[in-house]
Amino acid sequence: MLEVTGQHRECQEQLRKRARDLLASGEIAAFIGYGNGSLPWVPRPIVVRSPEEADRLVWNSFLTLNLANYLPGVLKELEPPRRRGEQVDPSTLPRVGIVATGCWSRNIVIQVQENQVDRSRVHIIGISSRGMISRHSFKQALGGKEALKIVENDHEIEVTLSHGETMVLSRWEYVRPNCKTCIHPGPVVSDETIGPPPGRRLVDERFREIEEVEAKDSQGRWEWFEEAFKDCIRCYACRNACPLCYCPTCFVDDSRPQWVGKSIETPDALTFHILRAYHCAGRCTDCGACESVCPVGIPMRLLTKKLIKEAQMLFDWEPGMSLEEAPLLGSFSPDDPDIAILKGGEKGT
Repeated sequence: MLEVTGQHRECQEQLRKRARDLLASGEIAAFIGYGNGSLPWVPRPIVVRSPEEADRLVWNSFLTLNLANYLPGVLKELEPPRRRGEQVDPSTLPRVGIVATGCWSRNIVIQVQENQVDRSRVHIIGISSRGMISRHSFKQALGGKEALKIVENDHEIEVTLSHGETMVLSRWEYVRPNCKTCIHPGPVVSDETIGPPPGRRLVDERFREIEEVEAKDSQGRWEWFEEAFKDCIRCYACRNACPLCYCPTCFVDDSRPQWVGKSIETPDALTFHILRAYHCAGRCTDCGACESVCPVGIPMRLLTKKLIKEAQMLFDWEPGMSLEEAPLLGSFSPDDPDIAILKGGEKGT
């Protein structure tokens, strides 16, 4: 059981009320949020379809999956059957509600830009994130013991373990690295917001993790890369959790041509992660879902974080910040920097 107090309790109560009202009025046909899971510290995404189900919604610091990942599928599910090529007025189709933090809302923006989501069919309830807990770090803190009850306060997490043992953890100490370096915790697009007012978080050394790897020589970077990804079992949990991975056929599943081998040998695993990262270039919001679901703790978001850094430095670009602004890789300007990759030269302007 997981209980919340303070700010998260207020958000949870408001979220339930607004979802209940929207479903009761018929403004939406379904609402995407979080409900309790089989473990107190592992809530699961749920879709509620009636006002009575709204009380199943929860809000706490353990919500590590990006709900935008489920939005295109739920919207599609609610569409009536139609013939190939048949056009339907979007205003006649059922709408879906969803709760979104900063990075989740930015992924919704990208989905709208890439024609995966019709903005008019989505009602977004925005909540400013206070940072989500790292499941890997929290599990380590439990030391293999079972958590029977968790009470989350504004700044501390009280855990009751088996045999009545208790422990108190500093909430911020266990917040995920991507949340600690996030400068956009509030939703960038929403129909309404609840909870504390969103704001821009000031972060020192936003790209410190990347710069530590960049500081190594070429051999050192390669050794870091091999060591960091050597345990990959090619389960594709990172791909499946990513709200940007919606190709009908993923490149790893294609056989004509076969872009990458199917084995868990180091060359195949490294190639998969490099190509997956580049598919997210200019699109990744560093939501951390990929890293949160990895069963072996691979820091794969450092690859996409590196691309985020380059996009920000070269093009002053933050993905998903505006519905009106064209995507980075979908636009061109004569003022774009000339990156002499093929010739191995220096970056110029």
